[in-house]
Amino acid sequence: MIRFESVTKKYGKKTILNKLSFEINQGDFVVLIGPSGCGKTTTLKSINRLIEPDGGKIYVDGRDIMKENPVELRRKIGYVIQQIGLFPNMTVEQNIAVVPKLLKVPKEEWQQRVKDLLNLVAMPYEENAHMYPSELSGGQQQRIGVLRALAASPPIVLMDEPFGALDPLTRDSLQEEVKKLQKKLKKTIVFVTHDMDEALRMADVVIFMDQGEIVQMASPEEMLQNPASPLVKSFLGKHLNNGAVLLASDVMKSRVLKVHREMQTLQSVELMRNRDVNSLIVINDDETYAGTISIERIKSAGKAGTQIGGLLTMEAPVVQVSDPAQSAFELLMESPTGYVIVLHEDQTVAGLITKTSMAKAMGETLWGGDAV
Repeated sequence: MIRFESVTKKYGKKTILNKLSFEINQGDFVVLIGPSGCGKTTTLKSINRLIEPDGGKIYVDGRDIMKENPVELRRKIGYVIQQIGLFPNMTVEQNIAVVPKLLKVPKEEWQQRVKDLLNLVAMPYEENAHMYPSELSGGQQQRIGVLRALAASPPIVLMDEPFGALDPLTRDSLQEEVKKLQKKLKKTIVFVTHDMDEALRMADVVIFMDQGEIVQMASPEEMLQNPASPLVKSFLGKHLNNGAVLLASDVMKSRVLKVHREMQTLQSVELMRNRDVNSLIVINDDETYAGTISIERIKSAGKAGTQIGGLLTMEAPVVQVSDPAQSAFELLMESPTGYVIVLHEDQTVAGLITKTSMAKAMGETLWGGDAV
């Protein structure tokens, strides 16, 4: 989807990008990270021609971007920055709809798009659409900035340290929301940060840069297991444990009870009683994760003889097998269900993380053998 071929950029005698070559696949969440002045923001801004290289080629969907009209190019690429840049005299709805209106999208269509996007970040249209930026919190303003970048349905979204100015709680919440949006909408996101916690939490691929060159381009788990240089290792810092990095797959229990969504309510209640559990993991016909169902949910909303597929909730936190165990632990501590679902890359259920499974894995790591 995005390809750099020997891209060079200089300011005077200083080389910012030094024959940079790499590819970003469609649908990937790619994070650029490295020390100040390494070239990560220049790389990002080269994609939408806010900065134009001195040499080399950049291709988006096989097209040389230097042959594209820069204004038209930018309208097809979402862009989110730390300063947000919402128009203060426009409502939330008007801010989100700026680019769709420029693209002459029919009113009914862009209005529906605004409603759908607001609902995706739990900001209902009726309550928020007619508010002005000054009436929103910093986190809400940044959410609107993200939605504005998504409103024209661009296949690519660029994000330049979008959460840097936010408090830690708001930042964590937005990181999770953006990752969910990216998975749901299947966007290619290129994200700049100086925070390795953020990079490991959000990225499918991390590109570590230094002095205008790529030091390492790898998945978070590969980078954790095999840092390419002392500089990369220093950035990973606390995430390294003498080379033994715990992932979600290391702290889960893989033997878990799963049922199909076609199971009926009475069968489910009976199964939970027999297994001495109060909830079940539910899967679709293709074995992918569908949600969870609890006895309380069935009692409050279910009817005898109905299928549980219409009663599912998504309240249990979800992680991937390759996510750091630390992220899973943080979610576990806040989980309303008391557990975290672990999924394979194809969205099938790999296992379950509980406080018991987490403690057992941590004990084995610290003391070896079969910890209890």
